[in-house]
Amino acid sequence: MDCPVKVISGAGGAILEDVPHLTDWLPNLPTYGNPLKDNPSYAAVGQYFVEDTDVVAKDVVVNIDTAGHGVHFRRAGPRQKIYFKPENVRACIVTCGGLCPGINTVIREIVCGLWTQYGVREIFGIEGGYKGFYSRNTISLNPKVVSDIHKRGGTILKCSRGGHDTQKIVDAIQDREFDQIYIIGGDGTHKGANVIHEECKKRGLKVAVACIPKTIDNDVDIIDKSFGFDTAVEEAQRAINAAHVEAQSAHNGIGLVKLMGRYSGYIAMYATLASRDVDCCLIPEVPFYLHGPGGLIEYVRSRVRENGHMVIVVAEGAGQELLAESMGSLHNHNDASGNRLLLDVGLWLQANLKEHFDKELKEPLNLKYIDPTYMIRAIPSNASDNVYCTLLAHSAIHGAMAGYCGFTVGPVNVRHCYIPIPRVIAKSRNVVVADRMWARLMSSTNQPNFAGYNDAIQQKREQNASEGTEAAKKEPHDVLETGNRQGLPKGPTETSSLLKASETGDPTVPS
Repeated sequence: MDCPVKVISGAGGAILEDVPHLTDWLPNLPTYGNPLKDNPSYAAVGQYFVEDTDVVAKDVVVNIDTAGHGVHFRRAGPRQKIYFKPENVRACIVTCGGLCPGINTVIREIVCGLWTQYGVREIFGIEGGYKGFYSRNTISLNPKVVSDIHKRGGTILKCSRGGHDTQKIVDAIQDREFDQIYIIGGDGTHKGANVIHEECKKRGLKVAVACIPKTIDNDVDIIDKSFGFDTAVEEAQRAINAAHVEAQSAHNGIGLVKLMGRYSGYIAMYATLASRDVDCCLIPEVPFYLHGPGGLIEYVRSRVRENGHMVIVVAEGAGQELLAESMGSLHNHNDASGNRLLLDVGLWLQANLKEHFDKELKEPLNLKYIDPTYMIRAIPSNASDNVYCTLLAHSAIHGAMAGYCGFTVGPVNVRHCYIPIPRVIAKSRNVVVADRMWARLMSSTNQPNFAGYNDAIQQKREQNASEGTEAAKKEPHDVLETGNRQGLPKGPTETSSLLKASETGDPTVPS
């Protein structure tokens, strides 16, 4: 998807990757005073509002010899002026994609934040994902309706994959006179939200589209982490503990646990590190092979021979090329959201390990396979994620009321900010195997690095190239537009204040 991002350069070299604003296509919009200035809760803070020049630095660890000013994002939080009259706002909330701990908390805090902080009284829930817009499935929301939904898993609005019809959705937004759209979802949902934003802009509508990133895999780029991730890692411990007990209690016992992680292995990696009972962790970012020196089976044999048991944690997206090759199938089917349907690596590993022990070693293998995927994603969020979801919801509210649109929210280096949607959908975040976190895992499990596989992969690529078959390449992220807009630094003095805001990070400003 070719989606330009507005980039603003300060005279001192600071770079701001800006989010769209309603005044970009509706320049004469009236402004209103923020009702938070009379809110007793914010009076205790002593400083109500975030300045337009407050930004958050993307990178805080730099080399002193090569450091520049780097990329910044707009800091999230309430602004002194807002672009919507609260009593006239008609807001709606929609949840898309799969379940994740914390969705109901986000819904609750959007509703309560709009109601109590800004005085908005018309808030609606769109049921069933994007297709709910044109199926006329809506429910009225207020603090009483959502008072205890954060204690439940799932989403009270129901969710679905696919169903995105831009014209029908924006027609419904116009017909129902919605002017604030809060969209909770992952990568595919964000792509849909960006298209909705662009269509609203094309039609000249005063509609703010605000996203809250949702992915239990923690693979949203730029932000520190996704909501629900901490809960997922915590709940995964129960499955790993059960696998460890089963393995310890049997001769030649192996506990095999499959966790979420379609393209990134964050849950598997962090759950492994938290457990300290895992002997091998397999993730999509690290190819592995079964047979031969340095292979998985050799390691399993040595570990079981040494300890009498072992525990393996595997991310669902690990080893997919190996599975497809062994099964003689390319398996390029996708679900309704465009995600590749995965082969079951857990069942495949179970079958191959048992076959090897039975046929090659003539020894019985007691392997217990545990797949807690739906148990993990359906539970309520823990205390940490509940607080995090509150901050995300409030950041989205403040941004929409301030007239920003086509953005998503999240913490960058702990400070919450507004990020252009094209920036987060340009690529997914993956585990960096050259990073110290993966080194810590290797040190904990003592697993091999499966050296030698890279040579095999390179040979396969060269073979494919000679046959004229090359893997599809994702289009690079485009940054096309450079400009300046009101409230942004134009000279050296203002630029220095821009940098100062990002470096000091005043903790008294509500985020």
